Amino acid sequence: MTEFQEKLRQQHEESMHRELEALLATAGQAEAQISRKDFDGFKKIFHRFLQVKGPAVEWAKINRPPEDSIQPYEKIKTKGLPENIAASLNKLAVVKLNGGLGTSMGCKGPKSLISVRNENTFLDLTVQQIEHLNKTFNADVPLVLMNSFNTDEDTKKILQKYKHHRVKIHTFNQSRYPRINKESLLPIAKNMGMNGENGEAWYPPGHGDVYASFANCGLLDRLLAEGKEYIFVSNIDNLGATVDLFILQHLMSQPADRRCEFIMEVTDKTRADVKGGTLIQYEDHLRLLEIAQVPKAHVDEFKSVTKFKIFNTNNLWISLPAIKRLQDENAMELEIIVNPKTLDGGLNVIQLETAVGAAIKSFNNALGVNVPRSRFLPVKTSSDLLLVMSNLYSLDAGSLTMSKKREFPTTPHVKLGSSFTKVQEFLSRFESIPDMLELDHLTVSGDVTFGKNVSLKGTVIIIANHGDRIDIPAGAMLENKIVSGNLRILDH
Repeated sequence: MTEFQEKLRQQHEESMHRELEALLATAGQAEAQISRKDFDGFKKIFHRFLQVKGPAVEWAKINRPPEDSIQPYEKIKTKGLPENIAASLNKLAVVKLNGGLGTSMGCKGPKSLISVRNENTFLDLTVQQIEHLNKTFNADVPLVLMNSFNTDEDTKKILQKYKHHRVKIHTFNQSRYPRINKESLLPIAKNMGMNGENGEAWYPPGHGDVYASFANCGLLDRLLAEGKEYIFVSNIDNLGATVDLFILQHLMSQPADRRCEFIMEVTDKTRADVKGGTLIQYEDHLRLLEIAQVPKAHVDEFKSVTKFKIFNTNNLWISLPAIKRLQDENAMELEIIVNPKTLDGGLNVIQLETAVGAAIKSFNNALGVNVPRSRFLPVKTSSDLLLVMSNLYSLDAGSLTMSKKREFPTTPHVKLGSSFTKVQEFLSRFESIPDMLELDHLTVSGDVTFGKNVSLKGTVIIIANHGDRIDIPAGAMLENKIVSGNLRILDH
């Protein structure tokens, strides 16, 4: 770095520290104490952001992971389970990433409180799964929710209803970092408040923050003191992320000197997953490569299903003592994801984020496990919601499994148009969820409604042009059909 650049970097850093101190001065004592810890983390990431120039990875150094570093799930399953699986379960805690809002699906409040099946929310299903585990094996697996300042208050109100369930529930908050002006690289916040325009000045810094906030809030030490050895981390909107006893057993059965400290569940890429992060071998370590880190010239290669065959499901099994060691040594350097945003007023800001899976390179004996697709069932859109609400899946003790009646195990490809984006609107367009057991592909565009007991098979495409409306009549059976034009069914 030239002397000039180095001076500039120091100036940016000094200005940032001054601004952060000024912001802290506007907070009450208790809040300032928490925010100071957050800001310490932010200073570290900002310092690294200023130093890193050029691409995060050198494309030429990327290699496919060695054969033995990604194990097929079937191989892990063949080892079977011991008599006393409860002993292993008692060393586990389940962490769900619960920082996201339901805005992309047109809902206010935390995404985890959206109803997905028989009036059950994501959170209900999670609690049911873990309670079922605890009852079946007479175990004590706690649920830990990582909330963000966006979801914490609403989530805590709801937790009252699980008081009598057999699950201990802990929550902690991920950090609150300041968005920075793209030009000046200074915070846009006027004070530590969250109201009005100032609410836009803050962001939760991605799920890579789980390690630091987990340690900062004291929960890491508490779980270690309770004898917990591993956490199973996953996104709360991934309905396939249930506790897998075979993977747990694999972790517990390793010899003490070769303990696997990190397992990332990966699954085979399909055309729908071309943007998912993948595992690579880089400088003798397994590493997560995200699309945001790929140089523009290589994006198509990254998306190819032949070169990078698997992607990260974000279901992760991580050793608690290892997290403690790495946090104490300050040895976890997660790649920074620079996320540019434009605020409502047109101001360009950047937020510096990290991903939880990026830490894989810091842990010893890390492993990828290639799991069945059924362990990756995220609900990101109303198209996903239609799938999980339908008869393609059956619900048992909070877990969704593909119906035995479906002849082949792949999920249909569903694309619903913009009239279905918001959950309320989506629900108003179905008198009942269609039978989709034999569906391969569904595309719906425009103003379309579905009557009761509709059945969809093969490939069905329904397109209502602008100004037209199509009402699919009750009891209709559409198999390999294209429906277009205008069809109104009105009550007489």
